[in-house]
Amino acid sequence: MRSASGNGFDSSDSFAVSGAAERTARLHDIPPSITPSHGDDSHLLSRIASPADVKALAPNELAELCREIRTTLLAYGHQHGGHIGSNLGMVEATVALHRVFDSPRDRIVFDVSHQSYVHKMLTGRAAAYLDPDRFSEVTGFTNPDESKHDQFVLGHTGTSISLACGLAKTRDMKGPNSGIGNVIAVIGDGSLSSGVAFEGLNNAAEQGGNLIIVFNDNEMSIAGDFGGMYGPLARLRASGGTAQPNLFNAFGLDYRYVEAGNDVSALVAAFEEVRDIDHPVVVHIHTLKGAGYDGEETHADRQTASASPVSFDSPTGVHPTDNVNHSEPWHSDHCNLSDHEPHEGQCEASHWQNPDAAIGKPDDPRKHYGKMAMAALEPRFAAEPGLVVISPATPGSNGITHEFRERAGAHYVDTGITESHAVAYAAGIARAGGTPVVATTASFFQRAYDQFFQEMSLNRSRVTVLDFLGGLSGSDNTHSGAYDVTMFSNIPGATMLVPTSARDYLADLAWATAPAGSADAPAGPVVIRVPGEAILTAERDATLLPVTGGQIADRPQSTSLPVSVSSASGGISAATVRGTVSVTAQHAGVRHMLDWRVNQTGSHVAIIGLGNAYPLAEQTAAALSADYGITATVIDPRQCTSLDSDVLESLRDGHQQVITLEDGQLEGGWGEKVTAYYANHHVSDGSRNPHVLNFGAAKEFTDRVPLGELNERYGLTVEQVTEAITRCF
Repeated sequence: MRSASGNGFDSSDSFAVSGAAERTARLHDIPPSITPSHGDDSHLLSRIASPADVKALAPNELAELCREIRTTLLAYGHQHGGHIGSNLGMVEATVALHRVFDSPRDRIVFDVSHQSYVHKMLTGRAAAYLDPDRFSEVTGFTNPDESKHDQFVLGHTGTSISLACGLAKTRDMKGPNSGIGNVIAVIGDGSLSSGVAFEGLNNAAEQGGNLIIVFNDNEMSIAGDFGGMYGPLARLRASGGTAQPNLFNAFGLDYRYVEAGNDVSALVAAFEEVRDIDHPVVVHIHTLKGAGYDGEETHADRQTASASPVSFDSPTGVHPTDNVNHSEPWHSDHCNLSDHEPHEGQCEASHWQNPDAAIGKPDDPRKHYGKMAMAALEPRFAAEPGLVVISPATPGSNGITHEFRERAGAHYVDTGITESHAVAYAAGIARAGGTPVVATTASFFQRAYDQFFQEMSLNRSRVTVLDFLGGLSGSDNTHSGAYDVTMFSNIPGATMLVPTSARDYLADLAWATAPAGSADAPAGPVVIRVPGEAILTAERDATLLPVTGGQIADRPQSTSLPVSVSSASGGISAATVRGTVSVTAQHAGVRHMLDWRVNQTGSHVAIIGLGNAYPLAEQTAAALSADYGITATVIDPRQCTSLDSDVLESLRDGHQQVITLEDGQLEGGWGEKVTAYYANHHVSDGSRNPHVLNFGAAKEFTDRVPLGELNERYGLTVEQVTEAITRCF
């Protein structure tokens, strides 16, 4: 997905665009200088402005079109990056779909839709993949604002069959005047493992009527296929679609198998056979993920993948990938997991390709802090048999490396793209006395909302959740983590920690995963928001933390921290100053872990910066000191589950303003709780009721807007916060 972001979504999948619908007309204007050439001047792709142009091609031109598309994808991957591997495998299938069906009357729904790049090229948007100056004109996923050929904004997995069922239901209810013809759901690249996909299959079989489900079987998920369904699928491939059990037949669905999933002529014939069918049918196509990357087994000496189009020599057009029998447990092909070295077939690195410009850059926060967490957990495996790391299909993007997984053995479980199952599974492990750690991207956890409430929190399950990519980012609108605090911090019984350094992050992890029965261990689930870009950048450059320089003394080991206000200074006394939690924090107790930390005592203004917004708190305090002579109190709350009333009460004396900063949705978020505290605990002495200003994100979806621009939009800059503070004096 994602990323996926497929679920392997990377935040660099930021095809920044605004007003996409207004640009659609420009997408047909392709400069000849950048169209692919194969020794002639035909440039077929440059002539494709709509699916009608695909239908107008001579049959012998389809293979040439596929070659041009494949060359374009390879070049695009080097320059821009993206979900290149899955699209390379879908070139022929997408050309065949638009050759046979009549979009948009025939409705094509791409599951996850990170496999839709070729579809976009064939529906008037080829220029956005051919011309580097126009790469930003399309998103990485389908989007109806871009084209009438896109049915839904999709970036999460497993829903295409359900959506297609809904389209088909309305068509059948309205009759011939519905304006809807064939309904086609394109699912695969691991997304069939989602529970909602099976719910859709179940509904499709009962509903009946025209519904065509194209199952793209490339023998891969994101990190590999895990689960009992993949053995029968492998046997279907090996038998040419005749083996039993056939899970699609078991649902009562008609079934067709196409071995030559990268043969455009074979696919055209298969789709023509099911066009206008009067009942649901599954067309199972066997494709090669990454078809077009060179097929070398090792890439140690290579910087980038080959940009040459593949020449299929096998009769089927699909190179063998040695997983026909699907031996368990399935491991990847042991390829280097660098996002710059993808290759054909069972290669995890082909799920997401970073552009060449990213080569040599340090790890992003997800990989950096993910590797850090796994390094802290791994030494405990030998002594803690119940300690298990669970990833719903997106390990690599979150720093759970292939090497770690191999060493972890049974201590690591990939559940496939199944977030709801992963959380419920973790609750079962916890109830049996184990120590589960569930790790994936913030926006994917939305899919497990019910399990967080019921199986995890209502049952007080000792589950640790590592919440990656939480907060503001330049992600697309389906992968934004701006809503994670509003979700997790309001679940009864769950504790959400928001560390602002690697040291705190590891301490929080140690406390959350303290073995069952340990003294002072948490009584229920703990969510840890993995630090983001602002924190990692500040850790790499301490000047970005001008108040503390990143150096904070250890917190005193006490569960009772007195509030003592000095009337002479008008500020908070040293008795309330708290330092960093040590790595033995699990012995300090729940109260200790939820205490806020005051990193600088001052007067007039108190600035509370949550998580990724904490560096902004220090930078704003430094600006107030330099420009206005104000020494502000600076507070790191470290968690957003509860308010530290001791600290809030201590701010009444000597502070006219309390400022909250958060890099997430403001409405229903954390800062408003501070405002509500003072409103609900109003005192008669008006001078002891500080004015509260909240800074955070609007309640909106944002689509590939750069982080700096978002911060400007929401007033989360030093200049804007400082101006708001001083305007109130």
